[in-house]
Amino acid sequence: MNQVTPPPAAPLGLLAELTHRCALGCPYCSNPLELEARSRELSTDEWKRVFSEAAALGVLQVHLSGGEPALRRDIVELVAHCAREGLYTNLITSGVGYRPELIAQLAEAGLDHVQLSVQDSEPGSADHIGGYNGAFERKREIARRTVETGVPLTINAVIHRANVARAPDMVMLALDWGAGRVEIAHTQYYGWALPNRALLMPPRNAALAAIAAVEALKIELHGRIAIDHVLPDYHANVPKACMGGWGRRTLNVTPAGKVLPCHASESIPGLEFWSVREHALGDVWRANPAFQAYRGTGWMKEPCLSCARREVDFGGCRCQALMLTGDAANTDPVCHLSPHHDRILSAVEADGVGEGAPAAAYEYRRFTRADVVG
Repeated sequence: MNQVTPPPAAPLGLLAELTHRCALGCPYCSNPLELEARSRELSTDEWKRVFSEAAALGVLQVHLSGGEPALRRDIVELVAHCAREGLYTNLITSGVGYRPELIAQLAEAGLDHVQLSVQDSEPGSADHIGGYNGAFERKREIARRTVETGVPLTINAVIHRANVARAPDMVMLALDWGAGRVEIAHTQYYGWALPNRALLMPPRNAALAAIAAVEALKIELHGRIAIDHVLPDYHANVPKACMGGWGRRTLNVTPAGKVLPCHASESIPGLEFWSVREHALGDVWRANPAFQAYRGTGWMKEPCLSCARREVDFGGCRCQALMLTGDAANTDPVCHLSPHHDRILSAVEADGVGEGAPAAAYEYRRFTRADVVG
């Protein structure tokens, strides 16, 4: 870190990872390889304090995530507390592992939005990807009940080799299920996706065809459904501003209370992450050394330092830079100006082979019973 960069006045959003527990085992899961056991999760009162501090800090939106956040027995109480604090709440759910009736209870408590993950438009493939038989039909039921409550629904689909040919079908599924919005997000290779990259990476021509089809649907379906399209890093020439820039717009609280600048930032060695169990959320936002590490542009090296895009993409993803170059302060190798850009090209060439579901078995994320009961 070369200079101390003050944060913006307030973060816009808080990603609250209420638990890492989940019935699914998605091979692209962005959670860390070492999951938090139930016994380490923040208590109800601790989460309420975090949400109250977030509201006082100026946070507008709280994204209730996991794992599966609806597995928390206090989820209705937590949503009601956020509503009282004036926070917009978005439930990011797998739709699996809890009673569908819970959606109506959450709506009554003040839930503002549901974001439901769907692994494929074909039920058999969807269940295989998630590692849970019958998951697709459970998700369909959750979508139906969400629409019945009047709570806005988003369908989220992560795109990879097994479903890339059906990316446009996922848009149509979302429309059919009554969603007002669909997010088509190509896999990002960190967390559980990195060890599965050779099985998840689609051929370049298949990825480009999917991108073109989804972009065409944006025009065709304008006014009927909003389509958010997160393009694949490995097929880009310039990086995205990861999380809107490190420590600029959002913060993330893990199940055990660590506060992170981004979801995967614990993968970067040498950073000190403060916990809400010892520090107020506002103090973390303003003064935690981990938030200062890559905030702004003072930490940058060339070619980022003199680049006209340095305050557009802020050098791209720090975690991706670390994983592919060994140094989190390097330019994201997605960038065509990076001296390590060839590593992206080599990965696409080596892993982007084969059509449809991979022949080898995914490395699924799984909890042991001891992890779940804590």
